[in-house]
Amino acid sequence: MTPILPLISTVPLLAGLLAAVPADQGPAAGPGGAGPGAGPAAPGQVVAEHTAARTAADLRRALGHWTPERMARAVPATLLGMPRAALLPPPAAPRRAAKPVKPVTRGSRWAAGGAVARTTGRVFLTMRGADYVCSAGAVRSRNMDVVVTAGHCVKDGAGAWAQNWTFVPGYDAGRRPYGAFTARRMFVPGPWSARGDDSHDLAMVAVAPAGGRHLTEVVGGQDIGFNRPRGARTFGFGFPADAPYDGEHLVYCAGDPHGDPHRQTRDQGMRCDLTAGSSGGPWLSAFDPASGRGVVTSVSSFKYSDDATTMYGPYFGDHARRLFEAAQNA
Repeated sequence: MTPILPLISTVPLLAGLLAAVPADQGPAAGPGGAGPGAGPAAPGQVVAEHTAARTAADLRRALGHWTPERMARAVPATLLGMPRAALLPPPAAPRRAAKPVKPVTRGSRWAAGGAVARTTGRVFLTMRGADYVCSAGAVRSRNMDVVVTAGHCVKDGAGAWAQNWTFVPGYDAGRRPYGAFTARRMFVPGPWSARGDDSHDLAMVAVAPAGGRHLTEVVGGQDIGFNRPRGARTFGFGFPADAPYDGEHLVYCAGDPHGDPHRQTRDQGMRCDLTAGSSGGPWLSAFDPASGRGVVTSVSSFKYSDDATTMYGPYFGDHARRLFEAAQNA
């Protein structure tokens, strides 16, 4: 059977959507691995939780880590030489490299504006001494603070939780038009936290208000859907950073999802060539290009090593619903 390509990989061209650069040497921001859910999830645990920030000082440290220079350096030129073993779970947990979706497979820059240009953004995070970039999307929630992304953009499977986790909605060429929102609590499905189960490569993060305003007060939020029919036309968005993309602009694909032909996951796959950095980008069904609104039904997660043109994302079923409930009640 064709192996799943690691999400964090040293393989050129098929590198994971989680793109990395070495972190600057200096004091680590954030409260390390402490807090609820800091270790692997207990068997049968539905949701694993981690407190990312306990005080205003924790939030300031995380936000202060991301200077414009560090954000700019987080755009990877290559993943060659990256310490793969230090960031991946044991080989027993097969993994892959992510990508979004499009009819012609080729990603296109999103220039139509609308809600999706505000609610989709880049994620900057530190994991085990390296700085990374991912993609994510803001969704409507009771607490007005929930961001949806890939599990590997928040927690390294059964390994470490991310530090300095910061969401920049509407990111464009280094600009933060709506500010930056740092994580206060993180949530991943139990199967992801316990064993890096690729069918559950999903995370939801409750961010702290910025400037006294909640995230969706500032940028709005997409609806989120669970247990919806498979196969409906879907748009995938993200900030791919490996060539031919540069991570500086919002890019999308669109297509009709299908099941995993290898039957290694319960994920959906779409034809798309987005590259490293687009992990966690939202998939929107019932999407209206005129308004930029839709329903988030998955996120970019991985690719198989022998298929560079298909990206897979987890199906949002009951596990995802419980995850969302935990995050919006945070």
